[in-house]
Amino acid sequence: MQELAGLLPLVAIGLLFYLLMIRPQARRQREVRQMQSTLNLGDQVMLTSGIYGEVRSLDDDRVRVEIAHDVVVEVARGAVGQRLAPPGSEDTSESTGTSADDTTGER
Repeated sequence: MQELAGLLPLVAIGLLFYLLMIRPQARRQREVRQMQSTLNLGDQVMLTSGIYGEVRSLDDDRVRVEIAHDVVVEVARGAVGQRLAPPGSEDTSESTGTSADDTTGER
């Protein structure tokens, strides 16, 4: 009985580590893989390097992304970090609190 009581804190720490670290990370990885597998032509994306562009062509393991007018790069499908919202939809969660047309002149 004493050996079992001595192992209980280690088991609890292992379970806590799994619940707080491993499980959420695995869920995020599964969501990213699912997003990468459901990319469509014309989707606005951000690559893991921070480059924004539009999907122009899809292969099994590669994606061609237009990053500027007539500038197309070919990257691994895994390099697509996230799909962005369509231009017409408003997402206020990413607002910074400042606007480009702020003409007050304060710095």
